[in-house]
Amino acid sequence: MAIRRPPALDRIDIKILATLQRDGRSTVQKLAGLVGLTPRPCLERVRRLEAAGIIAGYRAVIAVERLSKPVTIFAEIALEKLGRQDRLEKRLRSIEEVVECWEVSGDLDYLARFVCSDVARYEELTTELIDDVDLGVRRITSHIALRSVCTFSGYPMSLLSPSGQRDKQS
Repeated sequence: MAIRRPPALDRIDIKILATLQRDGRSTVQKLAGLVGLTPRPCLERVRRLEAAGIIAGYRAVIAVERLSKPVTIFAEIALEKLGRQDRLEKRLRSIEEVVECWEVSGDLDYLARFVCSDVARYEELTTELIDDVDLGVRRITSHIALRSVCTFSGYPMSLLSPSGQRDKQS
């Protein structure tokens, strides 16, 4: 399958993206008013952005701390040798407590964010990862999060613009 080139984005498309990443439940009428369009062309633009894969989905942001007392741990994962990434990545994707994972450069190979019911559950998961010789995990260094200082609330406007420049007329 050929990779489709993303559509050219104008300043209204950028405003639509910026608005929807802050409020994905915004009605088309409200969104249209915020970006200076009537509802029909606004909806057509949103659908075009969805079809192009630029808008990859919508989801609810859940305040899990209001439901339970989870513990967040950032885990630095280093492998014995680099030939086993596929196995480890498959295993990490299968663990529901791994809510985010990045392959990174430097002295470690992966940085994963675990959100667990307690430290004992995290210890159980990481022990399984280390003990599975087929995965080749050399070391896991854990950092327990104490509190959130800043959480992801959307990408900077400068990254949404094709030229990478901030829209001065916003």
